Amino acid sequence: MVLPGIQALFGFQLIAVFNQGFGEKLSHAEQVLHLVAIVLTTLSMALVMTPAALHRQAEPTKVSERFLWMASNMVLAGMFPLAVAVGLDAYVVASVVLQNNVLATLLAVGLIVVFAFLWLVLPRREHRRHG
Repeated sequence: MVLPGIQALFGFQLIAVFNQGFGEKLSHAEQVLHLVAIVLTTLSMALVMTPAALHRQAEPTKVSERFLWMASNMVLAGMFPLAVAVGLDAYVVASVVLQNNVLATLLAVGLIVVFAFLWLVLPRREHRRHG
């Protein structure tokens, strides 16, 4: 479920670079931040896609407990660079729209905190509650 969203985000990130306003509206530093976000999104995609490659090559006829553990951890690991990438791109957009780096930073950090809560804190709390 996560992979199509990551791939869509990656596509939009790439398209942004080739739009006419990219070089005009963004400072060099903002362009570099967008590049970092693209690299983080790519890393996230690689982490989320690795379990499929592993399964097809290492254990094509079975699903072991070890594989399930590894696949779950790879997908979870992919969420961290994804959250940071979204935060960075949100910062870039907010800095252009709001023309205020402090507000843009607060927005980006706030989004990353929301992701951390929803993807790490909430699932662990629910696991303890129902596990």
